[in-house]
Amino acid sequence: MNTKPLFEALVYNENEQPAEVAYIGPEAHYVILDGDFRRHVEAQSIDRQIMAWFQEQMMANQGLVTEGVMQMLGKDDLFTKAMIDSSIKNVDQLMEQGMPDDARIWLGMMGLKIIVDVHGQVVRIDTPAQEMPDDSD
Repeated sequence: MNTKPLFEALVYNENEQPAEVAYIGPEAHYVILDGDFRRHVEAQSIDRQIMAWFQEQMMANQGLVTEGVMQMLGKDDLFTKAMIDSSIKNVDQLMEQGMPDDARIWLGMMGLKIIVDVHGQVVRIDTPAQEMPDDSD
């Protein structure tokens, strides 16, 4: 089981102050600032909320996600499509395997920001804006 928080450096409190990561024994916690108080919330609790949201978004837009990934990879074949579709359905495996540091950095550079309250409930997820293709051509 992965013990490193999936969204380290992407979680913020409602005042948009970054959450630090601290370990209590082997368990990772996001440290949410609440004035002068530092609240420790289990990272897995917050990460599960975020992963559930991501999976819901990807399933609702599976065709667009698959097409976008295929374009990024420069591949347009049945096997690649099947691999991507399978990955979308099994995105929750990231909880066990962890996320590569490069992917986390890329998400931050793209503007992903997760806002949580002092109890660790996800308040909102700011995602990069993507313009929709113009079909008027």
